[in-house]
Amino acid sequence: MPLNFVLDPPVDQHLRDGVLTLWTDVTNAGGAVGFVPPVTPEDVRPQWVQHLTALADGRMRLIAGYDEEQRVAATAFVAFNNHRLMQHWVWLYTVMVHPRHHGTGCGRALLAAAEAAVWDMPGIEAIRLSCRGGMGLERFYASCGYKEVGRVPDAIRLGDGEYRDDIHMLLPLK
Repeated sequence: MPLNFVLDPPVDQHLRDGVLTLWTDVTNAGGAVGFVPPVTPEDVRPQWVQHLTALADGRMRLIAGYDEEQRVAATAFVAFNNHRLMQHWVWLYTVMVHPRHHGTGCGRALLAAAEAAVWDMPGIEAIRLSCRGGMGLERFYASCGYKEVGRVPDAIRLGDGEYRDDIHMLLPLK
């Protein structure tokens, strides 16, 4: 079943609880969204609060995907640059789709929704994101039109002696 994507959904308790649940479930299924499993919603909450603050300050926008039961099933956060020489591109953060929707095209649909949202933002010429190496994520993003533009070897430490590359991807819009 396709997801319904909403740009700037109301930040209410349903969204708050839904994003915490999604972030926890994605992490615990092995998703590369800023944590190493296992996590609880309380582990994720401080990062979610930082995202909420950026949303409230207008430094970030949220694209949320809702499933047929109106559960939060996907997110992508669009973060604006405050550096005056880099305001022509945005970052895409915390791109995640609930594991029950993996393999259904929802990830591609989420990226398409993000691209459509950014196209409507004046002056934005590109979308950047970074992903964790060793998971094949760069191949997925490349299949959606993103190009690898940089890689920092062993920049992400998951644990003692366990490192992954930080891969930077770019989607030009103009």
